[in-house]
Amino acid sequence: MITTLIKSYDRLVETLVAYTTPVILLAMRLLVAEAFFRAGQTKIANWGSTLYLFEEEYSVPLLPYELAAYLATATELIIPVLLVFGFLARPAAAVLFVFNIVAVISYPVLWEQGFYDHRYWGAMLLTLCLLGAGKISIDHWLRSRLSG
Repeated sequence: MITTLIKSYDRLVETLVAYTTPVILLAMRLLVAEAFFRAGQTKIANWGSTLYLFEEEYSVPLLPYELAAYLATATELIIPVLLVFGFLARPAAAVLFVFNIVAVISYPVLWEQGFYDHRYWGAMLLTLCLLGAGKISIDHWLRSRLSG
């Protein structure tokens, strides 16, 4: 009796995981992509302010401020698109994971104001690095086509 109950419970959990995991991974991709893409839009909307911030406020290590501004803006506008579609999702998530760390290190004000958001995004990005984009993605579609 108890063995049957445990087996039924295990089947139920496996079914729930199979159906909810792709949706949860898609939601993570969309949430993170939106946050970073909006940041890129803000940067490009007022380029003068962006350059000022990178020169005076942010302390990006090893890079001249102009190059850092261009790279940050490009990263925030291009990589989230890959995440939305689930194309090269693991490398895209890894890039944004490192980018997120650099943002926190480069702008100490985040420790007081927005650090919670960055931890939240970092956790989702790390999950995407480990699990991939899931079944609702171009990566999955390509893998299924290429494997036979």
